[in-house]
Amino acid sequence: MIGVLLIVLIVLWFFGYIHITGLTIPDFVLFTINNQPITLWNILILLVVMALIGILPSPFRQIASVLLILWVLSILGILAIVGLSSLLVVAIIVGLAVYLIGAAFL
Repeated sequence: MIGVLLIVLIVLWFFGYIHITGLTIPDFVLFTINNQPITLWNILILLVVMALIGILPSPFRQIASVLLILWVLSILGILAIVGLSSLLVVAIIVGLAVYLIGAAFL
């Protein structure tokens, strides 16, 4: 289950943050908070990460929760560092991949 959610998160991140010139996927702005657009991709990524947090064991759950809070703050524009939201999603993806690789060898 974690592997499937990890693949969904990678696909959502890839199509939500990286725009390919020949491939146009609509990026719907649902609403704005603090003059920051909240898109459908942001909501989907939030739901997938929240589902992953519910599945992960204790130490990884706390780390993913902190990264999720930082991601939400950067999406809302409270933490105004360019590219932080994308880096936090990549950190969650890498952390989950390391967890899955470690769990496979145990």
